Amino acid sequence: MTDTTPDTAPDAAANTAADTDAERAPGTAADTAARDDAARTGPAPGRAPAATSAVRETATAEAGAEGTACRRAAAYAIDAEGTPESRWAAWDGLGALPVALLPPGPVLVVAAHPDDEVLGFGGMLAMLAAAETPVHLLSVTDGEASHPRSTRPAVRRLAQLRRAELKGALRELGLKRPRTTRLAIPDRAVERYEDRVRDAVAKLLRETGARLCVAPWNGDLHSDHEAAGRAAGAASAAAGVPVWCYPVWMWHWSFPGDPRVPWSSAARLPLDDGAAGAKRRAVRRFTTQTEPLGDGPEDSAILPPDELAHHMRGFEVVFR
Repeated sequence: MTDTTPDTAPDAAANTAADTDAERAPGTAADTAARDDAARTGPAPGRAPAATSAVRETATAEAGAEGTACRRAAAYAIDAEGTPESRWAAWDGLGALPVALLPPGPVLVVAAHPDDEVLGFGGMLAMLAAAETPVHLLSVTDGEASHPRSTRPAVRRLAQLRRAELKGALRELGLKRPRTTRLAIPDRAVERYEDRVRDAVAKLLRETGARLCVAPWNGDLHSDHEAAGRAAGAASAAAGVPVWCYPVWMWHWSFPGDPRVPWSSAARLPLDDGAAGAKRRAVRRFTTQTEPLGDGPEDSAILPPDELAHHMRGFEVVFR
């Protein structure tokens, strides 16, 4: 994960986790989710009037401004106080989700930053390793922008440190010699390189013969996660390979029964005790994210204990 706080505050609060009647067992919310997706991403391309270049330029500027406002709102939703894990644990909806079974064969796992794949799918990675199922990992960025305002010396080495943390975490999961591909796309800029990510996923699907692609959820409200998820989804659809999408920040900004979340496509992945323990050990390897870099607010941990609690359950959740 990486810090997403914008440089200026939005005009109004973008997101709250207030109690609602939606806090019930999951149900179909496709229309609501689609509306919220549109609100986050701005108007669909190609809808600007075509009468004059001036009109097109004005429409483009307005769409850009709306997109910027949506990105700022998303960043502040992530930066705001989140939903406590105790509230998720008390919700019957998670226990009511259907259980998903992994298809046989190789698996390609995509991560926007080093740690996303462990937070969202680390328990299953441990179970895949134990079953000796071939796994290939695609790291889109090195996560070098997780602390953009910090002046600590460690910031200059964040890319190197985070790659090393990921290697240690994968060893904890039982992936001794993981097959990995690193794209080194700039952190916080994945959407500008989405075509490159899509092509890389398509190439790896062909080369590995993957029967499943696992990627960040494209509704996670983190632009890098969403771009990586869109790219993986497009490549998988073209290849006829199913894709499972894991949420990371959703557990923070969302709330039980949130109608913006497509609960009808969600599934549980139960972890055995060994996999759950391996995931806990693996997550602790990401010290640049779980511990402060220094004493200032700009050095704060990206994943404090209350945030980590969402990822220490005995199961994981994906959208299919």
